[in-house]
Amino acid sequence: MRNGRVRMGKSSSRLDNDVLKDLELNTHFSSKEILQWHKGFMKDCPDGCLHQNEFLNIYQQFFPFGDATKFATFVFKVFDENQDGLIEFTEFIKALSVTSRGNVDDKLDWAFRLYDLDRDGYINKDEMMEVVDAIYKMVGPMVTYPEDESTPKMMVSKIFKKMDKNLTEKLSKEEFKDGSKVDPTIVKALCLYDGLV
Repeated sequence: MRNGRVRMGKSSSRLDNDVLKDLELNTHFSSKEILQWHKGFMKDCPDGCLHQNEFLNIYQQFFPFGDATKFATFVFKVFDENQDGLIEFTEFIKALSVTSRGNVDDKLDWAFRLYDLDRDGYINKDEMMEVVDAIYKMVGPMVTYPEDESTPKMMVSKIFKKMDKNLTEKLSKEEFKDGSKVDPTIVKALCLYDGLV
């Protein structure tokens, strides 16, 4: 494996020992778990990469009553760290480690990257609106929201009212993380993706 990609040909089903050691150090998985995940990944993605259309199809299977396309596209971009349009195994397992076993700070860092669509280090209302709207469309009629969160716009307004302390209409990573830690209802709202990746 080079640069997080699996070598093609006979060795494509094996994970390089150096990569395995690196993943053991940089994820919350044991070497045995990493190898099991790798085996499954290679079975599902024989070319060593998960393509965006495959990723979208997986999401849609979990949300048959909604439209997961937009949200899955946002998640795909967070998984695809090197932004090459593919998710290699190392990208996949690192993101899975954070979302499934990371601590609160790890998960909030990941969530911040999800909401910061233009990667400028801030979440503005339009960005949050895009992601929250995508979540509402994805879950469809399967989730009932409280009255003050019944639309994406109401949800975003509620979140910004609580988090945007300096009234700049944008959230820094610190504001985002501090606000999420102080108000558990915000964490619940912001982490709707939790367990969906």
